[in-house]
Amino acid sequence: MMSKKTLFAIALGAVCVVLPEVRAARGAPPPAVEVEEDVYRYVPANNGAGPMWCSGSTCLVRVGSDVFASGLETLKGVKPLNNCRWTLFQRGAAGWRLVRVDEAGRTREPCPVACFADGRVLLSVNPTLTGRDAYAGPARPEILQFLAAKPTAAPKRLLPKWNGRPAFSEHSYRSVAADGRRGEMILFQNIGYTHAEWAFRDGKGTWAARGRLVWPWGAEYDKPQPIRVCYPNVALQDRAVHFCGVSDIVEPYKKWREYKRKVTGRQWDYDFRRLFYTWCDDITKGTFHKWVEVASRDKTCGWISPRDLWVAPDGSAHLLWSERAIDTRLRKEFFPQAKQSHALNYAVVRAGKVVSRRTLVGGGEGLSGEIPGAARFHVTADNRLVVFYYLGGRRGGKGVSENRMMELVAGRKKRDVPVPVKHPFTSFFTATVRAGCRPSNTLDLLGQCAGRPNTIRYARIALRP
Repeated sequence: MMSKKTLFAIALGAVCVVLPEVRAARGAPPPAVEVEEDVYRYVPANNGAGPMWCSGSTCLVRVGSDVFASGLETLKGVKPLNNCRWTLFQRGAAGWRLVRVDEAGRTREPCPVACFADGRVLLSVNPTLTGRDAYAGPARPEILQFLAAKPTAAPKRLLPKWNGRPAFSEHSYRSVAADGRRGEMILFQNIGYTHAEWAFRDGKGTWAARGRLVWPWGAEYDKPQPIRVCYPNVALQDRAVHFCGVSDIVEPYKKWREYKRKVTGRQWDYDFRRLFYTWCDDITKGTFHKWVEVASRDKTCGWISPRDLWVAPDGSAHLLWSERAIDTRLRKEFFPQAKQSHALNYAVVRAGKVVSRRTLVGGGEGLSGEIPGAARFHVTADNRLVVFYYLGGRRGGKGVSENRMMELVAGRKKRDVPVPVKHPFTSFFTATVRAGCRPSNTLDLLGQCAGRPNTIRYARIALRP
C-alpha cells in the first residue's frame, strides 16, 4: 500500500521528491509582531488593476530605520483606464505620513519601488500620454528618484533609454529590480504579446544597456504563438539577471475556449498555467539563455502563480510558486477523473537545470483541507531563507485564515510556525532584496488583510536569530 506522502505527490501531478518534515521544536517562540496598522484606504478603480496588481515586484522598501510604500489613489470623476495616480508614504519614528503624490499625471497600475544602499528611493511610474477622455493609449515609462533623507522634495526624473520607439501603453506589466549594493537597476516593460523591452542603469547613472526579451514559443497550441510571460519575479545581482513568470495568453485550445465562453459569457479567458524561467549572466552583454519551463498545469487547465525568486550566493535561483491542479469548471466534460489539489512549491535552478523541487505546503481533494495562498521569501541578516505565507481552507471542520512562517535549510522545512498577526495578510509585498533592500531580521509587510476590505495595511515582524 502506498504511503500518504506518495499519494500526495501523485495527486499533485508533479515530479517532486517528498522528504520528511522537520517540525519546530516544542515551545519554539513565534516571530514577534511589533507593529500592525493601516497605511491607506482606496476606492476600487475598476480598470483591471489594483494596489496589489504589480505582485511580481514590490511597493515597499526599507532604507535604514525608515520604510517607504507606494500607493494607488483612484481619481474622482475620471473614467478608466487611466483613472489613478501614485502616492508615496514614509514610516518613521512618528508613524506613517504621505510625503508625495503625483500632481500632474494619470496612470492605470500601481508603481513598484526600489532603493539603493546610499539612500536613494526609486519609483517606477508609467504616466499616460492620452487625454482625459481616452480609454487607452500610449504611455511613457519613467523612474522617479527620491532621497530618503528628503522625501518631500521634488524627485529627479530618469528617462530610460530604449532601442527605437517601443509602443508602450497603460498595460505595462512592468517589473523593477535593483542591486542595492552596486546602485544598479533594471526595468522590464511588456510590448503586446511578443516581448518585453528592458533597460539597465549602471552605478555611474548611465543607461548602459537595453534590449528585448522575446517570449517562448508555443508550438504545441492549436495555433502556434508566442507565450507572453507576465507577473515575473526579477532579480539583479552583480549584473546577472534572473526572470521567472507565468504564461498569460488568451486560452490557446479551441475546445476549452469555446466551453469557457459558454460558462462565463465572455469572449476571452487567460491561461496562467505554465511557469517559465530565464537568466542572463551579464546584462551589459544582453544575452539571455534559452527559456526553461519549470512547471506546467497545461494538461488539466490548471493554474500557476509565481510567488518569489531568490538568488543564492552561488548563483542558484530559488523559485517559489503556487499551483492549482485543474479548472473545476471543465472537469466533468474533459477530465472527470482528475482531483483538485493546491500546493506551494519550491525549486532550485542552477545553470538552466532544475536540480531540486518539492511541495512545501499542499492540500485538496483526499488530502488536507488547508489551502496555501500568497507567499514570499525573506532573507535574514545571517543569510537564512524564510518563507512567509498565507494559509486558508479548513482544519478540523473549522475555517482557517492565518499567516505562517517556515525556515528552509538545504531546501527542507526546518521550522513552520504561526505568525500572530491580528488580521492575516492574504496578499502582500515585502521589503525584498530584489528591490535593493538589505537582508534583515526585520520582516516588513504591506498588503491586504482578511476582514479589512479596500485597506492597505503594514506589519513589522521581528525574526528570532
